[in-house]
Amino acid sequence: MGALDGNAVVVTGAGRGIGRAVAQKAAAEGASVVVVDNGCEPDGTGANPAIAEEVAKAITAAGGKAVAVIADVATAAGGEAAIKAALDSFGKIDALICAAGIRRDTPIWEMAEEDWDSVIDGNVKSCFIPVKFATIAMRQQRYGRIVMLVSDAGLGAVGASNYAAAGEGAIGLSRTIARDVGRYGVTCNAISPLARTRMFGGMSEELRPPAGVLSADWMARIAPPSPTNLWEAPEHPDDPKSVAPLAVYLASEASGEINGQLFGVRGGEVYLYSQPIIDRQILSFGRRFTLDELDEQMPRTLALDAPSPVLR
Repeated sequence: MGALDGNAVVVTGAGRGIGRAVAQKAAAEGASVVVVDNGCEPDGTGANPAIAEEVAKAITAAGGKAVAVIADVATAAGGEAAIKAALDSFGKIDALICAAGIRRDTPIWEMAEEDWDSVIDGNVKSCFIPVKFATIAMRQQRYGRIVMLVSDAGLGAVGASNYAAAGEGAIGLSRTIARDVGRYGVTCNAISPLARTRMFGGMSEELRPPAGVLSADWMARIAPPSPTNLWEAPEHPDDPKSVAPLAVYLASEASGEINGQLFGVRGGEVYLYSQPIIDRQILSFGRRFTLDELDEQMPRTLALDAPSPVLR
């Protein structure tokens, strides 16, 4: 028995990297998979139809069920085609896993409007569009699982303001979707992964940022991973396959009580981010603060030892 036996699962960005690992894991767990990818480069340019088709063929060759959809899911036509393929081929859609994404890192003062727009579309709109069409069917079914692969770049990624904005936007989107669809038996959760892909080419322990630049671990507020000499799998801990089990679990019926959460995966380890909360406050007792009062109170209260994402 697989965790997704009898399920129909759509995976966007499934041609390479994390998306491919997730699609193959979902198929291995019994799902019929719609492999969605337009075969673009990491910066969103170009297209290669063979990428999605090769993954679908690999799944079927291993005894699974899969169809390929060559589409840009950041467009209405592409997102609808991905969901329609599941309904036409398998009669339903049980889960949607959004793993499509692009990067165009540039310092903010040099960033072109096109680079900003393309990354927002490639990482946020590429979630919104397929989710929009998937939830139409999921509401009618009174069942569904949505999993969004996001980024912790919003915690402070140097030279990636577009990618950071997209990451935080996708996280906020996932929380709001969870509220919108929870009453219909549909859940939406997000995963912020650290894995070696074309978009992130270095192993975690190989990265040595220059002075003044924060490491991914520091930004994510996570502890150092277990020593790699204890690792038993043939792949490196930062292989995309390390992300797949959590994505498949959240796409399964077993995760029905989990909704609106943000998880992380690094080196095979899984962790949960806390929800945003008010850390401290000052009270005005029914009136607005004056600038003089803020000038006096801020250094002694709200701003006192406030953590900063900037290394000094």
